[in-house]
Amino acid sequence: MKLGLNLSLLLFALFTFGDKSFSITDYQIKKICKKEKRELICIKKFKMKRSNLQKGNLIEIPVIPYKR
Repeated sequence: MKLGLNLSLLLFALFTFGDKSFSITDYQIKKICKKEKRELICIKKFKMKRSNLQKGNLIEIPVIPYKR
C-alpha cells in the first residue's frame, strides 16, 4: 500500500513539474559570463541556448561548481 502511494506521488510530481522550465535573464547571463575570457562569445552561446529552450528544443548546459 505504501509503495503504491509513493509510486503514485512520484509519477504525479514528474508529470506536473517535468515539462516546466525557466530560462535565465539577460542579467544572469552577463553575471555568469563576466568571469569568462571571451565574454561576448559566452553571452551569444547562452542566448542561443535560451532561445532553443524557449522553442522547446533540448539543450545541454554545463554545471558550474560552487566555489567558497
